[in-house]
Amino acid sequence: MNRTRRVWANEWRQGGPVITKIVMILCVALWMVEMLLGFVAPAGFQRFVGSGIFVPFTAVVRPWTWLTAMFLHAPNLMHVGFNMLALWSIGPLLERLMGHWRFLALYLISGLGGAAGLVVWARVTGAWFSSAYGASGAIFGLFAAMLVVHRATGGDMRPMLIWMAINFALPVLIPNVAWQAHVGGFLIGGALTWLLVDGVPALRRRSLAWRMWCYASIVTVVVLAVVVLCAPPFGIGL
Repeated sequence: MNRTRRVWANEWRQGGPVITKIVMILCVALWMVEMLLGFVAPAGFQRFVGSGIFVPFTAVVRPWTWLTAMFLHAPNLMHVGFNMLALWSIGPLLERLMGHWRFLALYLISGLGGAAGLVVWARVTGAWFSSAYGASGAIFGLFAAMLVVHRATGGDMRPMLIWMAINFALPVLIPNVAWQAHVGGFLIGGALTWLLVDGVPALRRRSLAWRMWCYASIVTVVVLAVVVLCAPPFGIGL
């Protein structure tokens, strides 16, 4: 145990993908719990997943689902496997560039953006009882962040564009994919990263930590306000 702790502490100090690994471990562990419950206690599986998925109609009365939904996955290997592969393809680099806590903030806020995308779509179409779960919204926010970083540094964007094309094509190839969450996460993750890289000229001399705290707070308030304002008022009474 002490050796494991030292390994993780050393990786943390060196800027290794500690947060990325923790998120992946958590997602896979919860998926394994889902699979086990599906085999031994189907009713328990329904309660476990049902209490954590995000549904626009109950967004206000079940605010914890804004967070829990981004760590749950469908009970099949493709969903969790593809998401974890995508996360591992971009997470370590972004975490090293941004720092551990700032990377986690970007991930979580992008996930909230995914929830907001679903609520806005429900407001437009009336699809209040659609649901979503999975890390895709947060991961699409990381994709957008990588695009902003590549544009700022002049890096080669072709590998990232290929990954993005594959992920954007999934809703066409696979039914019942919540593409609205993908779009919401992408827009929010990109907006937050753009603010960090460019943002208000007067604030560019501030430290990255200060700018992340400032911009992340503003973006989070905006996202939560969108969810609350767009959610149906009759959902509050459930």
